Amino acid sequence: MNLNLTIQLKPIVDVATDVLIVNLFEGMTTLSGDTGAVNEALGGQIAALLETGDFKGRHKELKVLYPFGKIQAKRIFLVGLGEAEEFTATRARQVAAVAAKSARDHKANTVTSVVHGAGTSHLDTALAAQALVEGTLMGLYQVKSLKQKQTESTLAEFIICEQDANNYQAIHDGLERGRILADATNFARDLINCPANLLTPVQLAQEATDIATRHGLGIQVLDEQALQGLGMNALLAIGQGSVEESRLIVINYHGNPDSEETLALVGKGITFDTGGYTLKPATGMENMKTDMGGAGAVLGAMAAIGQLKPKVNIMAVIPAAENMVSGNAIKPGDVIVTMNGKSMEIVNTDAEGRVVLADAITYALRHGATKLVDIATLTGAISVALGRQVAGLFSNDTDFSAIVKEAFHRSGERAWELPIIEDYSSAYQSNVADMKNAGSRDAGSIVAAMILREFVENTPWVHLDIAGVARDIDGSQDLNPRGATGFGVRTLVELAYLQE
Repeated sequence: MNLNLTIQLKPIVDVATDVLIVNLFEGMTTLSGDTGAVNEALGGQIAALLETGDFKGRHKELKVLYPFGKIQAKRIFLVGLGEAEEFTATRARQVAAVAAKSARDHKANTVTSVVHGAGTSHLDTALAAQALVEGTLMGLYQVKSLKQKQTESTLAEFIICEQDANNYQAIHDGLERGRILADATNFARDLINCPANLLTPVQLAQEATDIATRHGLGIQVLDEQALQGLGMNALLAIGQGSVEESRLIVINYHGNPDSEETLALVGKGITFDTGGYTLKPATGMENMKTDMGGAGAVLGAMAAIGQLKPKVNIMAVIPAAENMVSGNAIKPGDVIVTMNGKSMEIVNTDAEGRVVLADAITYALRHGATKLVDIATLTGAISVALGRQVAGLFSNDTDFSAIVKEAFHRSGERAWELPIIEDYSSAYQSNVADMKNAGSRDAGSIVAAMILREFVENTPWVHLDIAGVARDIDGSQDLNPRGATGFGVRTLVELAYLQE
């Protein structure tokens, strides 16, 4: 959405706005700062709420007050921050999202907010401002629709109010970083939510080209003839059942030309997944347009990296294909030879993600990747294990895994490392090939990760299984509407900075 973000250095009671957002920590009885100033201007309304117990400051609690002309604002939102010692950037994002969506529901045109938690609870001012903007813009996101009648938001301007001029630069820097990260996440959501007839592999490549052109990144798109020349039979095999051609999308960012280190971000780009001959159930198949959630996350991250310009070299590699059923489609029992020469028996055509990623990983390694992260909606088993708000993380390198976990900590997204069990390698042994592309139902996410590991050689590698978190199935999360979440965009950007 086009929301104008500005900073005003003036007393908060003097800001003319439709909604004015102030806050309070749980358990606080002394009103100071901006909240105190508003309370005084309103003749003690906020203090009265505390005294009667009608407002306690619980996390995400919200009370609407009307000033009746005593200050410039038309209405006041008093939001609870929870206990001060538990307040984090993640909670700041959640509070901002709740308040912004309520302002939208009140048909506000202009919204003004203080920076929640700035200078307190382990948040510096820049991070607090960043969290405020991220929560606001991500919380306000709405899925693009082709409906004839659409409800448009009236929100046009979001003002951050701060009286201390010494904080201006920190707030400005946080605002700009938060805007870039939120816009990149929302862009990824748009891609992932897009119907598969409108976002084919070729169209996904065009979107990637537009991103690269806009942000000065290198771009190469390999068509099927080029893929055949490189021996990328795994990617071609998955796409051969579709009338839509497959593509390999490669974006390069050279932020540190003096370094020989390159971080590869490999994102699964299956623009629609029927399951092939191992056909998925009809119920819910329409959601398989989101099977390119990994690709969306990588493209969103590259859009942000192109603007933020960290001092690091990044290679993004996206294998894009449709997994369809036809007379040309790959069949259970077929054997292919992947780009690195290993043969694979396709026993489950619905385990297609690891197949296309095998060639993409090999491509990245042959073109200079020294560390590699793949991100993919890979297994339904991961949501059984970890639910819908935690991604699965697998790695062959303890040190690199720790860095990726730190990136998650900084972004506020969540992942949990699962083990790689060597004894499970028997699950994908084949009589006719170097490996099968799937095992049994047991430990499905671990076995899938181990199949990917067969292609990473000795390169430090992390695999992120985001099948459970790439889509919010009911819209119950504060920062997400029902549909694509854009999970991974902010973490991949944080990881880029950790490689400097």
